[in-house]
Amino acid sequence: MQVTNGPVADALVDAGLDVGIANPLGSAITFVIAFFVLYLAGKAIVLPLVSRVLKRRGLDEHARTPIRKVTSILIVFAAIAVAFGVAGYGNFLTSLATIAAAATLAIGFAMQDVIANFVAGVFIYTDKPFRLGDWIEWDGNSGVVEDISLRVTRVRTFDNELLTVPNSNLTSGVIKNPVAKDQLRLQFLFGIGYDDDIDKATDIIIEEAEKHEDILDDPAPSVRLTELGDSSVGLKSRIWIDNPSRSDFVKTKAEYVKSVKERFDAEDINIPYPNRTIGGSLDIEGYEAVAQADD
Repeated sequence: MQVTNGPVADALVDAGLDVGIANPLGSAITFVIAFFVLYLAGKAIVLPLVSRVLKRRGLDEHARTPIRKVTSILIVFAAIAVAFGVAGYGNFLTSLATIAAAATLAIGFAMQDVIANFVAGVFIYTDKPFRLGDWIEWDGNSGVVEDISLRVTRVRTFDNELLTVPNSNLTSGVIKNPVAKDQLRLQFLFGIGYDDDIDKATDIIIEEAEKHEDILDDPAPSVRLTELGDSSVGLKSRIWIDNPSRSDFVKTKAEYVKSVKERFDAEDINIPYPNRTIGGSLDIEGYEAVAQADD
């Protein structure tokens, strides 16, 4: 008497099928049923659970979407693996795992950069050094983040160029995110003449900051004497703006510097040019003989 492979094969034999046909057909039916049960259970239980965990961690929608896709892929692979075992394809599953391991090793060596960028993308999603719409600076580049994927990040420069940056470039170095916090400090060095009144110039710089509607009163503007240059005295102004963006940064700083310059002109405070004195002499031998020959 031949042994059947499970209850499905038993049912097929009872229905009148030969054992040689019932066994492979029963295994196939068992595989399909197990796969769909496990897949649907994973979609109904695991995916909602992952979504709740991601929301609880405060991840943005652009970060949750690719993680959910990866979870769906893992659910499919897990359902296939378990269904193979339930259907009695143990030997086939072992062979498949061996082949998959060898293929994974070969692909891993060939795709080191891709894998590195993928891992870096995961860290960007979890660590959140920047978000969509943030203005960032790195390696001499700067721009506004337009898209973050698991392999690359797309940044729009202020010249309207689109940079596609591998994620590993953004996690292996220093990234400056001026808009990560609610407030941003701006600094500007004003140079005045040595004969000008430092206190008067300081008062003007503070007053113009207090007049500007986009400059915060708390933290209050401040001025410090920081340089005694060759031709000027350096007064460094520190001001704060709220909810910063690149446009706010440029606009506020330009308007503020312009208003201080106009007040300096009105109050006869000099902004000196750098002076350079060049010394030495030039001696041309035989100049007199050449001049006489020309005559």
